[in-house]
Amino acid sequence: MKNFSKWILDFFVPLGRWCRFTWQSLGWAVRPPFRFNNFFKQLEFIGVQSIPIIMLTGLFTGMVFALQTGKTFSLFRMQNLVGSTVGLALTREIGPVFTALMVTARVCSAMAAEIGTMRVSEQIDALQTMAVDPLQYLVVPRVLGCILMLPLLTIIFNFVGIVGAYAVGTTLLDIPAGPFLHHLYWYVDPEDINGGLIKAAFFGFFIAMISCYKGFLTKGGAEGVGRATTGAVVASSVTVLITDYFLTTWILEYYSSHNF
Repeated sequence: MKNFSKWILDFFVPLGRWCRFTWQSLGWAVRPPFRFNNFFKQLEFIGVQSIPIIMLTGLFTGMVFALQTGKTFSLFRMQNLVGSTVGLALTREIGPVFTALMVTARVCSAMAAEIGTMRVSEQIDALQTMAVDPLQYLVVPRVLGCILMLPLLTIIFNFVGIVGAYAVGTTLLDIPAGPFLHHLYWYVDPEDINGGLIKAAFFGFFIAMISCYKGFLTKGGAEGVGRATTGAVVASSVTVLITDYFLTTWILEYYSSHNF
């Protein structure tokens, strides 16, 4: 019983601290002065610099998914449905989740390491000494940048993935281009795309908040920065996968109740 109580405290105490950290950061997001320079810098770092890895991952994800589904559908003579199947899978699940995981691997680790280094080198304390709130200066631009850029990167991932699936379907699987595009057009609805973009925005919020929180808690020099970076990546990846389930449930119920 004692071990169980300790486990409960070890789980909820850090969760409560993270919620308080998140609430304070959101409060600074609507209060001047607004750090536009930092915000645009984060847009470039999170979004523009992530495009190559997103395009590469999306291309081969779409290609391998089309190849696998095409070989399976050929057993039932349903190869023409490869386009719609890949389109639905990418827009609803694979696109936002894979984009979030790629951004986590690249951006989350960098955020945690940068803020963690500033913490152990007392640069954050220096900001406070100069009457600059570190949450507004460091956290808010990163959170807003992730929320804005994750949906845009997801759109790129989906488009490149469908292009890769089209290339594999029409060349290796001998699927006519007309039926491939026809089923893709009729089965993939705007609600599928919008649901994926909503997920991506939530994923961006959690990725940025977790990485910044881990960076702010860093202590113990270079070794502590390494632990914070690893913890941020692991926590963000797990949060993305867990959140995906609850967001999928909510989105499906919302569209069902509104008869979409």
